[in-house]
Amino acid sequence: MDADAVGDLAADFPSKPGVYQFEAADGTVLYVGKAVDLRDRVRSYADQRGGDGSSASDPSATPSGPRSQRIRQMVARAVDIDIVVTDTETQALLLEANLIKRHQPRYNVRLRDDKSYPLVQLTDHRAPRIEITRDPAAGADVFGPFTDKGQLETVLKAIRETYGLRGCSDHKYAGRDRPCLDYDIGLCSAPCTGEIEMAAYRADVDAVRRFFRGETGVLSEPIREEMDRAAETAAFERAANLRDRLSVVESFHEGGGGVVEGETGVKTDVLAVSLEGESAIVARLHSVDGSLLDRERHEVETPADSRGGDVLAAFVPQYYAERALPDRLLLSDRLTDQEVTAWLAEAGVEVTVPGAGREATLVDLALKNARRNIGKRDGTTALAEALGVDAAERIEGFDVSHTGGSGVVGSDVCFLDGAPEKPDYRRRNLGEGNDDYAAMAELLTWRAKRAVDGRDDRPDPDLLLIDGGAGQLAVAREAIEAAGWDVPAVALAKAEERLITPERTYEWDTDAPQLRLLQRVRDEAHRFAVQYHETLRDDASTALDDVPGVGPELRTRLLGRFGSVAGIRDASEHELRDVTGVGPETAATLRRQL
Repeated sequence: MDADAVGDLAADFPSKPGVYQFEAADGTVLYVGKAVDLRDRVRSYADQRGGDGSSASDPSATPSGPRSQRIRQMVARAVDIDIVVTDTETQALLLEANLIKRHQPRYNVRLRDDKSYPLVQLTDHRAPRIEITRDPAAGADVFGPFTDKGQLETVLKAIRETYGLRGCSDHKYAGRDRPCLDYDIGLCSAPCTGEIEMAAYRADVDAVRRFFRGETGVLSEPIREEMDRAAETAAFERAANLRDRLSVVESFHEGGGGVVEGETGVKTDVLAVSLEGESAIVARLHSVDGSLLDRERHEVETPADSRGGDVLAAFVPQYYAERALPDRLLLSDRLTDQEVTAWLAEAGVEVTVPGAGREATLVDLALKNARRNIGKRDGTTALAEALGVDAAERIEGFDVSHTGGSGVVGSDVCFLDGAPEKPDYRRRNLGEGNDDYAAMAELLTWRAKRAVDGRDDRPDPDLLLIDGGAGQLAVAREAIEAAGWDVPAVALAKAEERLITPERTYEWDTDAPQLRLLQRVRDEAHRFAVQYHETLRDDASTALDDVPGVGPELRTRLLGRFGSVAGIRDASEHELRDVTGVGPETAATLRRQL
């Protein structure tokens, strides 16, 4: 396509927000971009120097150099430009992201998505557990996916405060003989110890199901009543917090909530296909009344040159030959067989290949499900699947080491494709003090600020692993967020080998490849931190060997208290006398000789 052809097409485009796609002769999407003004933005490609409306997914942000060359190549290969008009710039942004993830255009910078869309599940248990997840358990009632994680967390807290649904693991539930802290702070009604009758608890669970199916009043009315009581008793701060929560709950089903519309009795199947060589995986999500009820994956043998639409056109008649057709089919690719399309139309099935909005989000979820286990299944692949992230190829692990608060150091190790990447290891001296949380916060603040300021020459990792539990993870995430660094972080606790994330805790089999990978990263971070700490102690020990009157026992006490020669130098005379038991003159001599 030459510049004149681009200009001619652009002249017919509206001056409205939207998304545009450059397409090759075979229908392949070469490039996807967003625009505030489609006509002006596309017209800028007629000028091979580019335009001034670059989107975040442009091959480069500059109007010359590599961008110009790549854009010229892309435009030359294209034979058509397709557009989708949106109501707002925000819709254009979301649609662009969805299309890039779906089509993986070679001329886009394919940004990694650090999270998949979250779901809410009520587990298949006598006393169902409620939680946010990206990997629902078998038999669970699943609602979503949802597009606003913060809004969802607010709603979930409101649900637990109102209806007392438990959030603990089945293992903890089974082993309790008295209520836990969640009961004490009003987040759980403690069915585990009989504080609530099981029939009453299950009635509360049913109320929560109704809320996620669209009955907003099930949750909003109790919150409003509590807000009014708080105002009447002059608890105005509490009332204000409830007012804000009520606003989130009431807007939940207005656009930020579930993907599938909750039309009564409507059965929807979502089919998405992932191709690799002569094999393909078709993922099916089944929804009734807006709730996800079932997930399946089917392997399909395909010719090497098959496309997604070919696979779906072959799969649909075979799969539904012995099954009832749904009311709607949402597909990742357009069917290439007109006879299959006609058959579905005659049967009254609504067939859609959504490009934006809630339905597109659900297709995106099905695509993620279809791509699971495609190709080599190693630790990084298994970890990405388990956590619902697009990749876990580059992981950085962090740990701190000290002796009684002295000689505090931190380690930052890197694993690439499951193996140590030692040139990218880093270590850092940290502030003195016997506070592991403060040390971890300082270490992650250092790493995050270097990344944000462009002072770290390493690529951003796919995942950060913290050696520790929920407390260490919390301070690490706080440091990361404060610096404005958008990288997911998790923690691996040594005692129970459980992976802790902001959403949930994972307890995997000991031979799970993702757990073994994380253990290697965690243990290497620990080894590197301890090694550096011991090196500093050894250096200090060598210096103390030359000080008259300092024997092995005193040397051990000094290093145990102050950590290093520098720590001893900085100690007060009183502190030295307290540790050594010597008089003021000897203490002063010790400081001078060091």
